[in-house]
Amino acid sequence: MPERPGGNSSPQSLVRLMTWLSPAFPVGGFAYSGGLEAAVYEGHVSAAGDLAAWLATLLDAGSLRNDAILLAEAHRAFDDAGRLAEVAALAAALAGSAERYHEAINQGDAFLAAASAWPQPVLSLLGGRTAYSVAVGAVAAANGVTLGDTLIAFLQAQCGQLVSAAIRLSVIGQRQAVAILAGLEGQLIAQAQATESLGIEDLGSATVVADMLSMRHETQYSRLFQS
Repeated sequence: MPERPGGNSSPQSLVRLMTWLSPAFPVGGFAYSGGLEAAVYEGHVSAAGDLAAWLATLLDAGSLRNDAILLAEAHRAFDDAGRLAEVAALAAALAGSAERYHEAINQGDAFLAAASAWPQPVLSLLGGRTAYSVAVGAVAAANGVTLGDTLIAFLQAQCGQLVSAAIRLSVIGQRQAVAILAGLEGQLIAQAQATESLGIEDLGSATVVADMLSMRHETQYSRLFQS
């Protein structure tokens, strides 16, 4: 039986968490930028400082914060079919644009398919069209990974993915990427810790520009990413 949320993650569960959130895990995260490509295209993000501020804002008041809250809800509900279905439906409904919806759902479904290598009853509770954050939260809980560990790893992986996208968009180089991730450590950990006590009623976003750019990316003439 998996360890209930709280306490400590076992070494085995931590290894699984690192595997699931590795760039090598087949969820297709490399294909998405979460609207960052549009931000670069329209001049909102053109240097390392801009990118660091962009990520910090998403963590504090944008999509990364909301994804973390939805992950936490799914983690708590991993063995409650009805509650988990409600969280999954809410996560899908909250996507701010068509591209954000496909980004979340396609990665979530791919994650669940790959995670079947570690069979757990929760996999039968989550059908198709499951948002990535919900899939990660529920599967992590079912495998005994604590909520705190899951949140920290998830947020770090998401920031890492966006930094990688910025490298491919020629905004920053690899040394700058490492410096940005190092500079975000404190905020990332604080956000993960704060999210442990947050729930559905705390969902909300104040990143209007980022949301609009995600929508405009859908009609951008030339692009590398699907979102």
